[in-house]
Amino acid sequence: MRMRSPGRDLREFSFDEEAPGQEVRAVERRALLETLASKLPPGAISFSSKLKSISEQGRAGTLLELEDGRQILAKIVVGCDGVNSPIARWMGFSEPRYVGHMAFRGLAEYADGQPFEPKVNYIYGRGVRAGFVPVSATKVYWFICFNRQDPGPKITDPTALKTEALELVRGWPSDLLAVMRSTPEGAVVRTPLVDRWLWPGLAPAASRGGRVVLAGDAWHPMTPNLGQGACCALEDAIVLARRLADAGADGAQAAAAMRAYEAERWARVFPLTARAGLVGALVQWENAAVCAARDGVVIPRLVRLGPFLEHTNFECDLLEPAPESP
Repeated sequence: MRMRSPGRDLREFSFDEEAPGQEVRAVERRALLETLASKLPPGAISFSSKLKSISEQGRAGTLLELEDGRQILAKIVVGCDGVNSPIARWMGFSEPRYVGHMAFRGLAEYADGQPFEPKVNYIYGRGVRAGFVPVSATKVYWFICFNRQDPGPKITDPTALKTEALELVRGWPSDLLAVMRSTPEGAVVRTPLVDRWLWPGLAPAASRGGRVVLAGDAWHPMTPNLGQGACCALEDAIVLARRLADAGADGAQAAAAMRAYEAERWARVFPLTARAGLVGALVQWENAAVCAARDGVVIPRLVRLGPFLEHTNFECDLLEPAPESP
């Protein structure tokens, strides 16, 4: 990992030196989703099937109406439909809260091979930070986080998005700018960063009637400052699948399994959501004196990687294959 300000190096180290046993792996989301999807039976996924409405149908189950007119009557619905989940809204959850900064994200492409070492690069400015890391032999992921009082209007023009991103870091290190310029215009997005804190006793339950349950960002959106959003969704999937598999087809047991899943996962996702929000607030400082202390003392001398990455440790045990039917 290499940590810099726009004008100088602050610190560089290997994970083996700082935190033996810890690592960072950057994976393109498309590759991850295609790998997971390839393990399902053909036709199991209906892509671009947006939900129009959801309603309870008593013992018959839960009725999902899709925007293309199709209807699905489901025994169990797992709402893992992202930050703007209509299922979470239907279950009484508040809209995610804007945290005061936004992010540009992009994926640079190098047809003849990207030139970078397997290294995480972070660059800290005043109220702006950026980073990039290779995700494959030909692609490099990059991001910029920047403070903004409100998200403002959505920009859909890809040229305007890329131009705005480059303007934010004008004069910053040339390797970051080279990565950004190597990004196809259609591969740049700008999004407001949001979260939702699941306060005990105040947040709605993650399940309803033993028939509908939330997972991932639909339930606990968090800022990306710890790199744990998608990771927590995968953890949710493992825990929930095990709980429901043990419950079988019994409705009362399914309801109990969902409550047990919520209790187990809340103890992990609530602290992570809070910690991610706190880290984001700290690294988005704009005050010149505070940033000087960060660059001169905190990053070079005080930050230790091992304790900082303890939150990534999650033991899911062995994933045993389901027994074959006789």
